[in-house]
Amino acid sequence: MIKCFGTEYRFHPLFVLLMLLSAMTGYFLELLTLFGVVLIHELGHVAAAKSFGWRIREVKLLPFGGVAVTEEGANVPAREELIVAIAGPLQNAIMIAFALLCSRMGFGESGWWDYFLRANLLIGLFNLLPIHPLDGGRVLFVALGRLFTYHRSLVLGTRISLALSAFLALGALVPSLSGGLNLNVLAVGLFLFATNWYGYRQLPFQFLRYLMGREAAARRFLKEGAEIRRLDVEKRNTLQEVAKLFMRDKYHLICIRGSRGSVERIVPEQALLQVFFDGNKTDRAVSEVFL
Repeated sequence: MIKCFGTEYRFHPLFVLLMLLSAMTGYFLELLTLFGVVLIHELGHVAAAKSFGWRIREVKLLPFGGVAVTEEGANVPAREELIVAIAGPLQNAIMIAFALLCSRMGFGESGWWDYFLRANLLIGLFNLLPIHPLDGGRVLFVALGRLFTYHRSLVLGTRISLALSAFLALGALVPSLSGGLNLNVLAVGLFLFATNWYGYRQLPFQFLRYLMGREAAARRFLKEGAEIRRLDVEKRNTLQEVAKLFMRDKYHLICIRGSRGSVERIVPEQALLQVFFDGNKTDRAVSEVFL
């Protein structure tokens, strides 16, 4: 475990395994270089997140990047999450420019700068893949959140990540036809698939966490003058069905329509969520509660 700027950095077992293999095969210097690249990549995320006041409990370091555990969840502004996501690959771009400059000026050993350059290209480009929890996956979730409800974007983003991680793992098996096998890509692909499969199983809990943070988000929306989204719902719609219509970065007013189509009552989202979490009766129709 490493503690830097108040944040704990822990090694994932995959990174520990890579360390052992590198030490056994004589590539320990390359591993130290890779570790430095990954750490600077993650420090870019942490610095951007802390500039927005995010509370980061820890960062788990993997051979291709890291996973930050934050307190804020999914109710941070999409703009902030987008900036935090691209802050990591931005560090790789800066290090690539630095490596090219030093190599051209003749500083240090050219072979090491070549490896440093390739490592940054690999980490930076790989993290831009639209697979959660990679940086590209986070950008994907932000983009989907602009088009769909939060619940729908959560389901779609996880399914896309599952499909692409499975494709990545299967792609690693293709060289086996010619007598080779890319074990690194296979291990990463399987890890990403397992992570997203677990996330898919946990979707209801992720959605509940999002709803639990909506009260603080609603106060921010009202203070900052966020866009107000009108939700026209029928009396028979349940509280859970209405909550699944919420979108990120928008404040919602629920308009309950009667049998003749006229609006019988307008309910702010805080009132609906208060009942939603009161006694866990999420299958109640809105008419039972508000009419």
